Amino acid sequence: MSEIGDSDRRLIVVVRHGKAVPKHTAADPERDLTERGRRNAGEAGRWLEGSGHRVDLAVSSTSLRTRRTWQMMLPHLSAPPPAYYTEELYHADAGGLLAMLRRQAPELSGVLLVGHNPAVHELAAALAGSGAKNLRKRLDQAFPTSSIAVLTVTRPWDGIGPGTARLADLWTPDGS
Repeated sequence: MSEIGDSDRRLIVVVRHGKAVPKHTAADPERDLTERGRRNAGEAGRWLEGSGHRVDLAVSSTSLRTRRTWQMMLPHLSAPPPAYYTEELYHADAGGLLAMLRRQAPELSGVLLVGHNPAVHELAAALAGSGAKNLRKRLDQAFPTSSIAVLTVTRPWDGIGPGTARLADLWTPDGS
């Protein structure tokens, strides 16, 4: 593992899926978004577009609620990246998400993950070794549905780990 320069900064965009229908309404992988979940996912897409944060690849869990979250974000992105869906993210804990990030191709400068709590919240919190105190405090307090954490790292993908990223931005539907 070797350090890379600031001009080779990597971007990690962590998205928690939108609000899903209750567990008793469908098998867990087939739970869809509620109307609020769809609306907030669209708002997340608009925020991401306006933020200027751009990624080369989006990776989503195979669950319906994560796929739908990404689909609701897409119309608001002027240059959406290619995406793939993997069951690995459906079952992953924070360590599994980190392992997936560490396997990314060296030429990628940014990856967006759409996943599930508690794994996505734990991943973002674990990676964030620096960043504005107000952002870190908000992230530590909560990561509601449709939230987005944007982290930057100045290392190769295989060198990222706990505390190696900077929390650059944070968006939540309620703005808290």
